[in-house]
Amino acid sequence: MRTLILLSYAAASAAVWWPLAAEANSTRRLKEIAAVQGVRANQLVGYGLVVGLDGTGDQTTQAPFTAQSLNAMLQQLGVTVPAGANMQLKNVAAVLVTAQLPAFAQPGQALDVNVSSLANAKSLRGGTLIATPLKGADGQVYALAQGNLIVGGAGAAAGGSKVQINHLSAGRIPEGATVERSVPTPLQQGDTLQLDLASSDFNTARAVALAINKAKGEGTAKAVDGRTVRVKAPSGDDRVAFLADIENLPVALAAPAARIVLNARTGSVVLNDAVTLGPCAVAHGSLSVTISTTPVVSQPGPLSQGQTVAGEKSDITISQQPGALIQMAAGTKLADVVKALNSLGATPQDLLAILQAMKTAGALNADIEVI
Repeated sequence: MRTLILLSYAAASAAVWWPLAAEANSTRRLKEIAAVQGVRANQLVGYGLVVGLDGTGDQTTQAPFTAQSLNAMLQQLGVTVPAGANMQLKNVAAVLVTAQLPAFAQPGQALDVNVSSLANAKSLRGGTLIATPLKGADGQVYALAQGNLIVGGAGAAAGGSKVQINHLSAGRIPEGATVERSVPTPLQQGDTLQLDLASSDFNTARAVALAINKAKGEGTAKAVDGRTVRVKAPSGDDRVAFLADIENLPVALAAPAARIVLNARTGSVVLNDAVTLGPCAVAHGSLSVTISTTPVVSQPGPLSQGQTVAGEKSDITISQQPGALIQMAAGTKLADVVKALNSLGATPQDLLAILQAMKTAGALNADIEVI
């Protein structure tokens, strides 16, 4: 009976501490943390014209390249515009068309394209993109885009008043481009493949190599550095099956380095779970400057032949609220760090300066990155 009680107690204790031990290392699939070198998307860009706008196109006097582009397009269609003709167009807009050519894309496949106004068009709503070649970084044409735009905004103007919802000078054409040329990939070249990790970490590179060797045999994978893993792969059609097997392998990742990301423009502060706080004392107070201006009119006396003079009187007040010295205990968990920082009562903008000062004082165990 006593043995049964001890076994029950051990099982109950394991239910408490075992999940905590399992959560020490997070597990990800290989496809989520690494990619095969050379298997990537390519950016495409093109210049084109959007027609059929309801009087919201470019003002050709301020955007002469729109009229020049239209003339060039009409000449290709056999229409000659007399020299010196002043075309006042309102239904045409010059645009830039961008798209992303995914890996292994073949001729005939469709791509989504984004269309953005180049000049002063008021809206692209209801427009149609004329056939636009999309080129890669090498100057070659890889796709051809054409179609009706979908603009997520709406607007109206009358009598000097204007109402607008969302953005009107950019739109999207789902499946608006057709691939005309494929991009060769080095997937079938050589006896080895190279896996590039999303972030540089020696422990992650070693974990990836261990996971592949455990599944495919010792010596299959080798960590070259903190971001690269070289893998021996079979040739031919077996290489695709090989990649399909290893990309779903679970990889145990160690805890990341302690890091705090500060966005100075928005005041956002993000801390990861590895951030710890040493014992310190912080005093925080706020300083405010108030400037108030009051109009003052100087009226001359009767029969003085003076002039009325208008002026301004400014009052400047500086106030500083005292901040008490707050002792902050050491925090080894993220919840403790958040609780200690909240006790300061500081705004997110003030917290940016406080965290940097704590890092300089040696009380904050984390790398600070300002974006």
